[in-house]
Amino acid sequence: MSRPIPPDRPSPEDPSLTIPLDLNAVGPTTPWREGSGRTIVLVGLMGAGKTTIGRILSARLGMPFVDSDEEIERAAGCTIADLFHRYGEPEFRRGERLVLRRLLSGPPVVLATGGGAFMDARTRAGIRGHAVSVWLRCPLPVLVQRVAERTHRPLLNAAPPHAVLADLMRIRHPVYAEADIIVDCGDDNVEHSAERVIQALKHNQQPLRVPVRLERASYDVMIGPDVIRRAGALLAPVLPQKRVMILTDETVSPLHLPRLLEGLDETGIRAEVITIPPGEGSKTISMYERVTNALLEAHVERGTTVVALGGGVVGDLAGFCAATTLRGLPFVQIPTTLLSQVDSSVGGKTGINTPFGKNLLGAFHQPIAVLADTSTLATLPVRELRAGYAEIVKSGLLGDAGLFDWCERHGAGVLSGDPAAQAEAIGMACAFKARVVSDDEREERKADGRALLNLGHTFGHALEAEMGYNGSLLHGEAVSIGLRLAFMLSVRLGYCAAADLDRVTSHLERLSMPARISDTGRNFSATQLVRNMQRDKKMRDGRLSFVLVRGIGRAFTCRDVPDDAVIEVLRADGCTP
Repeated sequence: MSRPIPPDRPSPEDPSLTIPLDLNAVGPTTPWREGSGRTIVLVGLMGAGKTTIGRILSARLGMPFVDSDEEIERAAGCTIADLFHRYGEPEFRRGERLVLRRLLSGPPVVLATGGGAFMDARTRAGIRGHAVSVWLRCPLPVLVQRVAERTHRPLLNAAPPHAVLADLMRIRHPVYAEADIIVDCGDDNVEHSAERVIQALKHNQQPLRVPVRLERASYDVMIGPDVIRRAGALLAPVLPQKRVMILTDETVSPLHLPRLLEGLDETGIRAEVITIPPGEGSKTISMYERVTNALLEAHVERGTTVVALGGGVVGDLAGFCAATTLRGLPFVQIPTTLLSQVDSSVGGKTGINTPFGKNLLGAFHQPIAVLADTSTLATLPVRELRAGYAEIVKSGLLGDAGLFDWCERHGAGVLSGDPAAQAEAIGMACAFKARVVSDDEREERKADGRALLNLGHTFGHALEAEMGYNGSLLHGEAVSIGLRLAFMLSVRLGYCAAADLDRVTSHLERLSMPARISDTGRNFSATQLVRNMQRDKKMRDGRLSFVLVRGIGRAFTCRDVPDDAVIEVLRADGCTP
């Protein structure tokens, strides 16, 4: 989980802070215009042009410009060089952090920071919460040329500028890469560089963050295009150490692994890769043994994070391996299918299949972050999109009638590949699931808690077991059929109006979703399907337990459903006795 950063010793507010600062002198000296947006923080090495480009941005955007070094000097009453000489760099950084905190809490400005400011974890956290950060990335020869005549920079006095800057690049660039925006400023035309910054700000699209707040853990689901490429910047703040083990499959690897490795390397995160065959056949005890052996052979530590890059199979397997290796490793979900983005990646359920049923070996193990990259959905066939869409529909049917209304209006856009519709659907489904999981993390409530998320799953899992988990029936397809069967059973038992069943059936069929058992292309015995259900994790005292509905958005748990009612519904949908 993400842990809060401990306070300074001494803290910036502590009276034992050595540098005397007049914070009343800190702040913009030009008028601030209402509506000028968030503070823009420029970071980069000395010579990158932060001050010059910042002044241009200030004029172009109509926002005050502030140079943090000038503000520090004003507050301290002496130069940066004098501060370094009198108090040393650690004390200077404490004072710098306090001044920046004051500036970030004020009105929006264009803020040029000192080259070392962004290296402080607390400062980076403050910038993330209050501003948009822009790294002005500049090549070494240009930086050397620009700082050649500067004698007021304390860090340049110890060695030749080329050597000093080369060392600083090696140390600082992986941290600068955590900035929200990266702009290359390699030429001498600062006007061109400023224009590139303005264009980058216009097109900057920060991921939507859906918070999952639990008693034992808290994390964010980050949703947006190309978040895999920015994985290093998004994950660096929460990783216990800059080392990860990536689990992916042979289908996903060529599509998305290169971008992930590039994004992680950008922030100095070391990565090793374990690749498995695709499909439900990899959720087995033998594959679990193979993966955990690979983790142990790599000498993972308790701070090494397991990253799942793939669909629900990869996520479930990786999560179970993380939960049980060294009694628990940190875990990140990077789901690449719509189904895994809206369902299995959120909530911490992990597991593998057995001959007796689906996910019967597993553990609750929450991730420390989830990156849902909507760009990956463009690589999916429509069948996979439909499988994922079933879980979105399920969320509306069980507890959010407004979401199901949205599905009726926009579901076609989700399945046709509309990025905006897909992102909105993922955000709503994840937010709904987060609310349910936060109220019942481990499915411990005896009535109407997290178990409601299993609407349609008792039927669906029975169909999957009968098909043999061989990919001929996707999990989402089984859920889609199971949703209609759950409504049929609810009507049969008198809980739900037939009009709601008709509405659900119409929506599924209009979008060519699997809705009937016959859509599997197989014949099933109702009696055998009930036997499969009796192996389900949701059995209580040997009795079938179902999630049923009193209408759209009104699900409840029914603990004692007669077998004959279930068999009657299955036969009505085409099963043999």
